[in-house]
Order: sequence, then structure tokens, then C-alpha cells
Amino acid sequence: MSKDLEHLIIRVEQVLERFEATLPQPHPAPDWKKGLAYRWRKRANAGFLQAVAHPHKIRLSDLQGIDDQIELIEQNTRQFMEGLTANNVLLTGARGTGKSSLVKALLNKFSSKGLRLIEVDKQDLMDLPDIVDLIADVPFKFILFCDDLSFDADEPGYKALKVILDGSISATSENLLIYATSNRRHLMPEFMQENLETKYLGEEIHPGETVEEKISLSERFGLWVSFYPFDQDEYLTIVDYWLGELGVSERERGAKARNEALQWALTRGSRSGRVAWHFARDWAGRHRITSGPSRKTY
Repeated sequence: MSKDLEHLIIRVEQVLERFEATLPQPHPAPDWKKGLAYRWRKRANAGFLQAVAHPHKIRLSDLQGIDDQIELIEQNTRQFMEGLTANNVLLTGARGTGKSSLVKALLNKFSSKGLRLIEVDKQDLMDLPDIVDLIADVPFKFILFCDDLSFDADEPGYKALKVILDGSISATSENLLIYATSNRRHLMPEFMQENLETKYLGEEIHPGETVEEKISLSERFGLWVSFYPFDQDEYLTIVDYWLGELGVSERERGAKARNEALQWALTRGSRSGRVAWHFARDWAGRHRITSGPSRKTY
């Protein structure tokens, strides 16, 4: 081999080494025994599961005013954890009523039995098949969590989610359920013009194709659970609960605190669990109450 050719080969190898150094390095497999919650992340077009260092520690008992919803979803999750049949769940309804917190509280309750949570953003739903393949043989149960889900027309994640829920040539792993929250029952905006496509045959009503398409995604969730706005008494009950949890004595949680809580709700235009939580934190802070939980809720 000539010296020139040998020198050329050495230079090419050096260039290849520099190029390989710029490529994204493979991420290590998650330690499922240590981590409880994960987020799907993308870096240089490569997806990986990133452990959440400090998962929310909210408990089911912290969620006030939604006992019926808790019972339905807790039972579905228990069936899943026991290896029985269970459904994917769509949680819809009023904002700030505990939809997302309920999913996180389920992780807190069932993590010791092998439940893990994977949060996926809407823009990453195209990667669902990769996530399913990644966890298919892992000896844990997984809830794939999509928070505050809604779609505009023709978004690619919409069809990806439909396929995973029901319609792919391959079956979804038995150790995975999808729990999604949304303020929209059908996950997509609905317009008055679409009602003009409705046809009437005698006494039968046949929605148009556009409406049918929008309904088809939410119908793929086997369990629908609706959340409703709280009335004044329910709102004040939640306020009282969180003031107590934050270390405010029963004597201090009197008429003055309740009146301030109602005024707070008026300024926010909502009586929700989230508004009650925010008021309790503000009130306890202003009155220099330093004890109580640091866990985030609602």
C-alpha cells in the first residue's frame, strides 16, 4: 500500500470518528424499579423516556367532590393491575375539577403494585407505536397519559391515536392503557356548519361524515368519565379541606375565610378545585401558615 493511500485512509477514519461523535448517542434503558413516572422526549429526532425526578404525591383522598368519578376510574385501574380486562379512559369536562390530578393520584396508589406512568405530549403522539414496542416486554403495568388533549383538523397525532386505540394491524400491549384528559368531549372543535350535513330519514337522524369522523376518536375510549363544575357548597368544602391540610386551624377557617374564598372565585370566574387550592395557598401564606403539604394538586 502506498504511503499516499495509507495517509488518505487515516484521514478518512479521523473524519468518520468526528462525524460519529456528532451523532445522537443512544439513551440508556429506563430503570423501571426506581422511576415511577416518565416523559417521552425527543432529541435530534430520537425519542426516549426521561424519568421524572419528583412525581406529584397527590392522594385520591385529596380530591374532593368527585367521588363517583374516582370510583369508576379506580375500579378500572384495579382491574388492569390485577390482570383483568380494563378500558382506555377519556376524562372530560370542566377545567380545574381534578381530571389530571386523578390520574396522578392513581400512580401514587398503585405504584407499589407495579404501575408506571408515561406522559406523552400531543405533538409526540406519532411516536406511540415506538413507545408501545419499547414497553411491551417490561414486567410492569403502564398508563400512557395524554393531558389536556384536543386536536385541530388534519393533525397527524389524531390519526396516530386512533390507530393505537383501535385499528392497528398489531394489538396494543396487554400491559398498557391510555388515559387522556380533555375539556372537549369529542377532542376536536365542532362548528355549526357541520350540522347542515345531518340527514333526516323519517324520524331517524343521521349525522354527516364530518361529525362522524370527529366522534370516532372519542368512541374508541372504552370508558368515558365526565367532570362537572362545583356548586358553592362543594367549592367551600374543598377550600376548607385544603386550608386544613395547609395547617390552618379549624377556628381560623371561619366565615371570614369563606367569604374571602367566594370573592376569590368571583375574580377568577370559576368555582373549581384548582381555584380552591390556589386560594388556600394564598390565604395560608398571607396568614404566615408555614406547615402543611408541598404537593401540587389540580
